[in-house]
Amino acid sequence: MKHILTSTLLLLSICCFSQTPVEKGLSAITRQDAVTYIGVLASDSLEGRKGGEPGGAKAAGYLKGMLDSIGIKPWRGKYFQPFTPSRFQSLSGKKLSLCNVLGYIPGKNSDEIVMVGAHYDHLGIRANETNDSIYNGADDNASGVSAVLQIAKAFVASGQKPERTVVFALWDGEEMGLLGSSHFVEEHFSYIPVPLLSPIPIKGYINCDMIGRNKNGDGAHVSVFYSDSKPVFGEWIKSGIETYSLKLTPDYPSLDSSPGGSDHMPFMQKGVPVIFYNTYLHPDYHKPSDEADKINYDKVVDVTKLAFLNLWNMANLESF
Repeated sequence: MKHILTSTLLLLSICCFSQTPVEKGLSAITRQDAVTYIGVLASDSLEGRKGGEPGGAKAAGYLKGMLDSIGIKPWRGKYFQPFTPSRFQSLSGKKLSLCNVLGYIPGKNSDEIVMVGAHYDHLGIRANETNDSIYNGADDNASGVSAVLQIAKAFVASGQKPERTVVFALWDGEEMGLLGSSHFVEEHFSYIPVPLLSPIPIKGYINCDMIGRNKNGDGAHVSVFYSDSKPVFGEWIKSGIETYSLKLTPDYPSLDSSPGGSDHMPFMQKGVPVIFYNTYLHPDYHKPSDEADKINYDKVVDVTKLAFLNLWNMANLESF
């Protein structure tokens, strides 16, 4: 009996240590973490996470803490990237203060970066015809933020330093017109670090916005928009689903038809190849009823795993 037990433990140990870095990363993406992250972000205590309001600031503080605890370094020495969009100003003349939350894993080649991002802001507190005035935004976009946090955790869990630097971005001000991602892109492409003679190239960007609901009751559906110039992205997506038995049935709409626009757009305008994950609109979109108990968490996990696989390729393949 003792011999059998020892052999079993040895076999389990071998199986554990034989996992590839990708498999280690995938194992770190869990349903429980999706439930936790979305539950916190979509709680009443964060008051709908409106940009420039106390609830939004609380959300930013939570996200900073999560990136730090996962082991993600602050981007350019700071997790917070505050900014004041000039076109937004209150009647009293007070400027709107917003804040992106950014972290990164340094790559072997620091002269190129890849990114994954999601906006964390939502609509805040509004009077409406219901008894619930807090717009918690569980799908829009606590679901996408949970994916970014889990992908960050997966890269750390892989135990392998990526070839390219990987940046994890949580955007503010998306609901006001893609303000956070636009600010980052504008600043990034105007910043020339010494000793380089030009901005650091962004080789690819993945956007996660509303990845937790079902279109027409279809629990496997996900829309995947990607740059026409990179058909290999479609090959990655199909291969990832098949290889790792992900329960997803994607469609591939044109990026020109992406619903309402999202944070991939400022990157597209600079010629950065993008992938955008979205599970489409639903009756609770931009309503107080977009609550955490309506999320399809199994779908969120599988979309997160697929996005991780895509970002892994962006970060590590010599060319694509």
